[in-house]
Amino acid sequence: MDYKLIEKLQILLPLGYLYLIILGILRDGVFFYMLGVNFLKYSSIMDILISPIAELTSQPIILATVILMIIGFFFYYNFLAKNSHKKWVRESVVSKKYLKQHPDSTELDLKIHIKKQVYFAVAFMILAFFLGGGVGTGINVKDRITNNNLKIKHRITDDSGIQKEIYLIDSNSAYFFYVEKGSKIVTIVPVSSIKKIELINNKMFENGSFSSFLTL
Repeated sequence: MDYKLIEKLQILLPLGYLYLIILGILRDGVFFYMLGVNFLKYSSIMDILISPIAELTSQPIILATVILMIIGFFFYYNFLAKNSHKKWVRESVVSKKYLKQHPDSTELDLKIHIKKQVYFAVAFMILAFFLGGGVGTGINVKDRITNNNLKIKHRITDDSGIQKEIYLIDSNSAYFFYVEKGSKIVTIVPVSSIKKIELINNKMFENGSFSSFLTL
């Protein structure tokens, strides 16, 4: 058993998850800021803790893409490390600056340096994913609200029995964030005030005639 690897994972995993939490806060902060909402006022500690997991698993293709990219990075940097003696690797961006700063470094030192770069590459990729997703989605939703071009997929029934067709922006453990059909106002309501939410345009059904609902 590789105890050094276990010790390394024990250090890296909590730090990695903390990094994801910070990025999740930044992503939601940027997204909701574009809609004029301070999401932290409406979020519990649990919402913040599960935010990165919820984002990564929101669509299976997103999670699969991120995992494949991380695996790809590890294979690529291991490939570079194995070929660290070759000229094209030593003159690459990954190695050139390091060799200039450490002219007396051995080939082993260079291999270790290259392998360490994968962590920075993965961190940057995930940063771009979260912030890029927050900015891109925020701009898209803001433009759709401004132009009344929202794709209405949900119908809610509140505790007084009134039904409304809405564009559901997001939700957490305590609140729903939505825009009513034909409106440009972002509405924030407690989960407890909603009796039922129906998915009226379900892309999983080809004919679009079915609806599924969740009674709260």
